[in-house]
Amino acid sequence: MARYRTTPGHPYRTLSLATVGALLLGAALFGTGSPETAAPVSATTDTASTAIDQHGRLAVCGIKLCDENGEQVQLTGMSSHGLQWYDHCLTDGSLDALADDWNADVLRVSMYIQEGGYETDPRGFTDRVHELIEEGTERGLYVIVDWHMLTPGDPNHNTDLALDFFSEIASVHADKDNLLYEIANEPNGVSWDAIKSYSEEVIPVIREADPEALVLVGTRAWSSLGVSESADHTEILADPVDADNIMYVYHFYAASHGGVHYDVFEQAVQELPLFVTEFGTQEHTGDGPDDFASAQRYLDLMAQEQISWVNWNFSDDFRSGAVFEPGTCDAGGPWTGTDGLKPAGEWIRDQIRTSGLSG
Repeated sequence: MARYRTTPGHPYRTLSLATVGALLLGAALFGTGSPETAAPVSATTDTASTAIDQHGRLAVCGIKLCDENGEQVQLTGMSSHGLQWYDHCLTDGSLDALADDWNADVLRVSMYIQEGGYETDPRGFTDRVHELIEEGTERGLYVIVDWHMLTPGDPNHNTDLALDFFSEIASVHADKDNLLYEIANEPNGVSWDAIKSYSEEVIPVIREADPEALVLVGTRAWSSLGVSESADHTEILADPVDADNIMYVYHFYAASHGGVHYDVFEQAVQELPLFVTEFGTQEHTGDGPDDFASAQRYLDLMAQEQISWVNWNFSDDFRSGAVFEPGTCDAGGPWTGTDGLKPAGEWIRDQIRTSGLSG
């Protein structure tokens, strides 16, 4: 995510016993071979015409993202903010709007590990991720399950937690065609070798339950392909993760990451399978003035090269990178149209509506 630490707290929404029971029942049914694991949720999307229905399970072909027919595809959508702070922004109404008004293809579910996240309540956060996977699926969205490690920056600090979490998520949802696993958000302060070894420990656990899973691997220096720590993508080319059907993650904030960041990314898209799971039009803090021109330069390149992207973030945080005006989530909207949006929100909504699978 954007590299800041202090965020106003909002209580994590505790699931009802009935909801948790329904999720656990779904997991049990999956174990017996029944494909119906989801409790019904409210949604307005006609799943007969969704991106999932049209494109099915995604996979890497060469260095591009392809659908089940082998056709190159580009997904565009939004990331949630941290569930421990902004879970209340992910409602039936807001998710309906993301799918039907914004015409998004993908929702990134951002689950922090530290900073009041998963490690404080593994069961509660895992259950909420289960629920959001089901809600995204009902709306025809591809869903990225984001293991949002950030502080500390070494993903190996959380390996045991990651193995438990991804084993359960993959076991319960392996029958779905729309799940992508992002196993390390923004590694920082560690070598590529440390990230690679972590990835080669976690990926087999996912693949044991979901052999065709598409896995997204964070890169070093806050997923900058190493640029923010004076390296570049060639270290990955020289020693790639020993696994197939993976893509490497790149993050950028347009007002901070021009110059060499853009230059390395422009070269890397010709040599590595890449997925931009987070970007903003602001500074790397997720705040400050928007640089729409620099952001558009990135988006034009990603459209040309069919690089999928997800914007940060679908919340009403006070910072300029959050799409909704402060207070929108507590007020229950407005979710559709542009009345409740900040300038960055209006801009990215328009970009999503005219790009990706629905563009």
